[in-house]
This record gives sequence, C-alpha cells and structure tokens, in this order.
Amino acid sequence: MEQKLSFLGLIKSKRKGACRNMKHSKDITLLLVEDDDVDALTIERSFSKQRIANPIVRAVDGIQALQLLNQNMVQKPYIILLDLRLPRMGGVEFLELLRKDPVHSDAVVFILTTSEAEQDIEASYKNNVAGYFVKGKVGEQFIGVVDMLESYWKVVQLP
Repeated sequence: MEQKLSFLGLIKSKRKGACRNMKHSKDITLLLVEDDDVDALTIERSFSKQRIANPIVRAVDGIQALQLLNQNMVQKPYIILLDLRLPRMGGVEFLELLRKDPVHSDAVVFILTTSEAEQDIEASYKNNVAGYFVKGKVGEQFIGVVDMLESYWKVVQLP
C-alpha cells in the first residue's frame, strides 16, 4: 500500500501495511527528480517490487528539488536520482547549483536519463555524480539499477 501526499506538485511516498516484510536500507531517503509521471511510477514500483520501503520524495524539476532540499523536506541521509531533461531547470544546472551549496554539496547523485550526449555525461561527472544510467539502455534491467542502489546505500556511509 502507498500513501501519497501532495505538496507543490511533489509526491511523497511512504509504504504502509506490508512494511514489516519490506527492507529499510538504513532509512535513506530517495529524492527522485523526474518530470515524467510514467517514469516516476516505474521507479516507485521497482522499489516496491524489490520490497524496498525507503521513503521517496519526488520533485518534477530542478527548481522544486532545490526548494525541497533548502526547506528540509528531504530527510538526511538521502540519495538523489536525477533526470537531466527537465522543465524550468534541467539536471545539469541543478547539479551545478547543488555542488556550490555548502549544505548540500556532498549529496550523492545518480543520473537516470534518456540523454546519451557526451556533453551531458561529461558535465555530470564533472559535477561528481556517483553513476550515469541511460533509461533506454537500462530498460527491463531497471531492477538491476534498483538492486545496485540498495546495495550502495547498505554499505556506504552517508553524511
């Protein structure tokens, strides 16, 4: 079961009911920055399918993601899963501003995007992303990405 709360267009999911059978990976929050509702739902369902019950907070663009972070609406520790092709403020611009912010500059960010452009890949890694995944190449193997994220936050020490 999911309970969804709306706030400025964001979706905050907290899985209830079967939580005792679901894994909580050190209560790390996932900030999902994704404008496509279908992609966001696929990501949320993939976490549920793998029985991962960590909270997911969604922003639909970089501006909203920064607002959520600056208003402490994303509980630490957190990992950001970021699309690059976003309205209002794209992912690369968001990354650049995030890295300049002393409070959030150490955030762990993974890219999940449709962009295979070399300039996007280079700009992302220049801004210290932890990984870059292309949606089309991940496709049906997205569960593998979810498993990788879960394994990552099980062993890593986050600020």
